[in-house]
Amino acid sequence: MVTITDVARRAGVSPSTVSYALSGKRPISDATRLRVQAAVRELGYRADVGGRARGHRSGVLALAVPMRSGIHVPVVTQFAVSVVTAARAHDHDVLLLTQEEGEEGIGRVAETGLADGVILTDVQLQDSRLPLLRSRSLPSVLIGLPAEPEGLTCVDLDFRAAGELCVEHLARLGHRTVALVGSPPEVYVRRTAFARRLVDGFTSAADRHRLTSTVHPCGTGADAARAVAERLLRELPALTGVVVHNEPLVDPLLDAFEHLGLRVPGDVSLVAVCPAPVAATARTPVTSVAVPSAELGTRAVRLLIRKLSGAPVPGTTLLPPRLTQRASTAPRGV
Repeated sequence: MVTITDVARRAGVSPSTVSYALSGKRPISDATRLRVQAAVRELGYRADVGGRARGHRSGVLALAVPMRSGIHVPVVTQFAVSVVTAARAHDHDVLLLTQEEGEEGIGRVAETGLADGVILTDVQLQDSRLPLLRSRSLPSVLIGLPAEPEGLTCVDLDFRAAGELCVEHLARLGHRTVALVGSPPEVYVRRTAFARRLVDGFTSAADRHRLTSTVHPCGTGADAARAVAERLLRELPALTGVVVHNEPLVDPLLDAFEHLGLRVPGDVSLVAVCPAPVAATARTPVTSVAVPSAELGTRAVRLLIRKLSGAPVPGTTLLPPRLTQRASTAPRGV
């Protein structure tokens, strides 16, 4: 069977462009439209939407999990396991779409009826997959919040509020100079929604409380942790509060501060945005805002099942952040 992906390859465009050219839902140049139409004729493409229109269901949900650089695999695994578990509770299996498939994978699912709906993870502020979703009838749920979520169904932790909550906690403890040790640089270059929104919350709250603040994207591992700790102390000698949004860096950063002769929390208080078990089992239990990966995956499945049944669903669901205080934070100077 010829798919929209085959047409896109023949025409030298993306699957979303093919969809727009055929549906007329977005302006497409005459030259591009002619190439698409020629590819359709040459390949004998016909959109296979009859099965879904007749109410046929595959009993499968697609899960788009781009395995890009800078992604922490254990968190992705938690999302995937929770989606599979929740889907099975609703008598659905899960089809995994990886980075290599991208738009093509979603287009293939939409055209062939391989899945009844799709859940997207690692959402970017301007995500290249969204035009295709908006142009097709394939029901979808995003675990993440893009810049323009209108017409989409999204669920996520409120990462902006999480960044604010971390700063407010440090400000209440009297800290006046704070830093965010963030995700790897490539995560920000891609404009990944959760990372960008947390930075916005961090900087907004720091400005509101008139704190001196800085943001440092960081890789993972002991060398990266030591390098960023040394840079922080060199550039911000008055630093007493650190927010970490980079799960694999929690323990290495604690080690790096100790190596530099700093006590946590005596000299530096540390707050992390990460799964609760990571924070609770760190060498110094870390005050944290939990990333509820399992709950997000489960909610995404429930929202998608409701959409498939025709029930109304909210456009955006943001889970409020909750901070748990542990041994890594204390009043400044204690």
